[in-house]
Amino acid sequence: MILATTSSCTFSHQSTMISITGNRDGESRPAQAVAVPPSSRVMAKPVPKAQHDDPRTYQINQLRKRYSPKEASVDNGAATSLVFSLTPSDPDFPFELDQLECDLRVPKGYPKEGNPPRLTVLNKDIPRGFAINVEKGWGHLVEERKGSTLLALMNALDKHLEEFLSAQKAETVKVTIYKDTRHINPSAAAAAASSNTPSQTQPQQSAPPQPIKPSRPYIPEEVFTKEQTAQAKAKRAQETRQIETRMGRLPHYHKSSDGIVYSLPLEPKRRSELPVGLRGINSVQLIVPVLYPLQPLRILLNDVESEDAEPVEELFAERAKEKKELTLMSHVNLLTQNIHVLAKQVQARRKSIQPVARDAEQATATVSTEEDAANVSRTIETKGNVQVIPRPPEWYTDAEGHSDDEDSYESTESEDDDEDDGGAAISSGGLSSASGVLAQTPERGTAMSFPSIELHGIELFQVAFLSVAVKCDRCRTINEIGSLKPNTAKTTESCRKCATPFAVTFRPELVHVNSTRAGFIDATGCTVSDMLPSTFIPTCGKCSTPTAQGLVAVRGDTTTNVCRECHARFTFKIPEVKFLAYSPGSGVLPPTSGPRRRQEKLVQAGWGC
Repeated sequence: MILATTSSCTFSHQSTMISITGNRDGESRPAQAVAVPPSSRVMAKPVPKAQHDDPRTYQINQLRKRYSPKEASVDNGAATSLVFSLTPSDPDFPFELDQLECDLRVPKGYPKEGNPPRLTVLNKDIPRGFAINVEKGWGHLVEERKGSTLLALMNALDKHLEEFLSAQKAETVKVTIYKDTRHINPSAAAAAASSNTPSQTQPQQSAPPQPIKPSRPYIPEEVFTKEQTAQAKAKRAQETRQIETRMGRLPHYHKSSDGIVYSLPLEPKRRSELPVGLRGINSVQLIVPVLYPLQPLRILLNDVESEDAEPVEELFAERAKEKKELTLMSHVNLLTQNIHVLAKQVQARRKSIQPVARDAEQATATVSTEEDAANVSRTIETKGNVQVIPRPPEWYTDAEGHSDDEDSYESTESEDDDEDDGGAAISSGGLSSASGVLAQTPERGTAMSFPSIELHGIELFQVAFLSVAVKCDRCRTINEIGSLKPNTAKTTESCRKCATPFAVTFRPELVHVNSTRAGFIDATGCTVSDMLPSTFIPTCGKCSTPTAQGLVAVRGDTTTNVCRECHARFTFKIPEVKFLAYSPGSGVLPPTSGPRRRQEKLVQAGWGC
């Protein structure tokens, strides 16, 4: 009986398996009987009654609950304006955008009349070209998702916001309308005005005619091609980004709303040699035209009198016009180093022009006839009132017109204080910028270098927080010291075996294509043996923007990241690290503990005493 029951159970189980497979071969059949269900059995999503009666008010109420917007009636009641802030929900949102300020305008007949809602970005910190990309993306979402509610469209915009902001910046044009009257002859305009107004009194008609001042000739503006304009805009954008990156954190820095005037701090190299009227200068306004370098560069000196500043400003404009291949940062460095030379040249020009003007006044005083006037004019033309002053050596490089190296312009050789002109010669060596860093960082302690470092798309490379492995000079035990800040001594570490205190200081240097040394380490009580995972700050080679948060890397790893400013990709790799001892550390090791206390020996008295 037991065997029979077992066999029946086995058969029933097999019959169940056969019913699941559905065929003898054991092939599984689809979960449904048909691939596509009939339309009569498909149930539509229920629509709320409020949305069916008034879809516009229902969708606006959804936005009110979510964003709490500021409402206003615009276009004479033809549309409703909803101003609110959209916070990106993506936790890995790559842009420094806290909130997207939106102005959503819903037409009165929406959605029945087919008028789509329009979105306008109100953020002032977003360039207009990227704001246009977001607005166009909103328009595409409205066309693609017809029938969706306004709240659903806002959720889709939040999802695709990174995509819209990463697109290529839309081209924008700023139109300024003004009336140009330079080509109009003022004498003709005055004659037309006099003909229109009738004469009132006879004495006015008999008045002697006043001399008519010669009109300024009309000079048409220079016209540039589209290629020249595009190249100029690209170069201007790159150089202005460099100015903002390098000088944006200085106290006197300010940028105008239109991006044309930059207020920069100015610290003259030889302030004592400047004229008295220019010694109080602390800042300068750098005027960068829209079509720079096709249009000339100009400056305005702040905190000084215009009589002393204008000649220097004009002389700088002439020099900048001759050196169009140089960058804005080069012009600023040149002005800082050689403003005293420009002031001396202005004084020399004044001294040379004054005798010529005095001779001209004396000659015109003795003129009585037309012949005498002609003779005087020939004398003045023969003598000439334009004096040619030789250009100072600061404006020349070793390879005139063929060298585009910025370092050869910015770096100067050692100056001789006994020279009368006070100028500084330019060195064309490529390592001149590194020599300036060497003068600031004393070469002592242990030098750390990256001989085979690989920098791709990186302009400068710096160690932000250094972690090293050190060997105790007393017991030769390896210890780890982390988070060494630049130029900050760390004296809280000690050997984990013999408790010998350590004092370690890291003095960083900039790493670039011409220098692989990362800095010096001053170690007392220990010797540096290896570099542990540390934090590095690379500077983008395209826009000169340093990485704000820093990147942690270790020897042998390849690190790749994207610039948060221009989205350019950069990579660095440190295959090996070398340590070279320039000077040994402190040879006297500190004691492991204080003076020992004399141990007292007590004799225990026995029972027999």
